[in-house]
Amino acid sequence: MVKEATFGAGCFWCIEACYAQMNGVIDVFPGYSGGMDNNPTYQSVCGGNTGHAEVARVYYDDEQISFEQLLEVYWFVHDPTQLNRQGNDIGSQYRSVIFYHDQEQKRISEAYKDRLSAEKVWDNPIVTEISPLSNFYKAEAYHKDYFERNPENMYCQAVVRPKVEKFKKVFTEKLK
Repeated sequence: MVKEATFGAGCFWCIEACYAQMNGVIDVFPGYSGGMDNNPTYQSVCGGNTGHAEVARVYYDDEQISFEQLLEVYWFVHDPTQLNRQGNDIGSQYRSVIFYHDQEQKRISEAYKDRLSAEKVWDNPIVTEISPLSNFYKAEAYHKDYFERNPENMYCQAVVRPKVEKFKKVFTEKLK
């Protein structure tokens, strides 16, 4: 059965590039969630005034990959202890957030976060929001598969590529 998950982990190019390579993932769309503007654009979201987070909407086959396995990658590919930022990307649009689609996703997300907090995986506390999905707007078409189509872009070279390479080394058995 096809299910959906929505994750914010900083710049959506990074997380999209990782999830797109996973077995069981049907498609991934970069977009915006959690804000008040009904017609957000990249420029308005980057301005930090719409309340939206850059997110990846993941469509997956739950018979091939579970929500919990998607969460494992989510926690791995970003730093959930950075409030309203990821590295040099600063602002609430880059916040760490899981927008759950149902109560089961909420329960699993909260339990996973609680376990990682108890295990003190990071030196600093986890600041990841776990919020109900209220909206999702697909980003402009040029953001889809951005890393794949723009590998020589300086941001992709400096930020996206290292995350994707690290992801591929750790999650080899989950790759398409």
